[in-house]
Amino acid sequence: MENNETCCLAKLLKVIDILQKECSPECYPEGCDRPFLGNSDYFYYNTRPITLYSKTNELFTVNYNNNNVLSTSSVFRVENVDGCCATLRILAASTEGENTTYTSTNDFVTVDLNCFCILRCLNDIFLENL
Repeated sequence: MENNETCCLAKLLKVIDILQKECSPECYPEGCDRPFLGNSDYFYYNTRPITLYSKTNELFTVNYNNNNVLSTSSVFRVENVDGCCATLRILAASTEGENTTYTSTNDFVTVDLNCFCILRCLNDIFLENL
């Protein structure tokens, strides 16, 4: 297994993890590695949701249990990075018209970052119940 020094996705996810853990109302550029989470006039954001894609450009999805209903998600919150492994919280998506909102779940997945080659960051959000 590659170590954290050669696993570029692990480096980027570690930055996101640190930003989420150290987020404050002073948190405001673009890109996954911008040095702070966004904010609005009403509250600060505490999560940078991500999606991952395999080396064959397939979106990574997982099943989770949502109130005894099996659901699928491809959106995650970084919870921990250890070497080239990451623990991700599964986020539940809800779409109304053009607006998509996310809810924190109590389901997690641990992934080997060597299995992925694309990381996409979504707009920063605020999640309750973390």
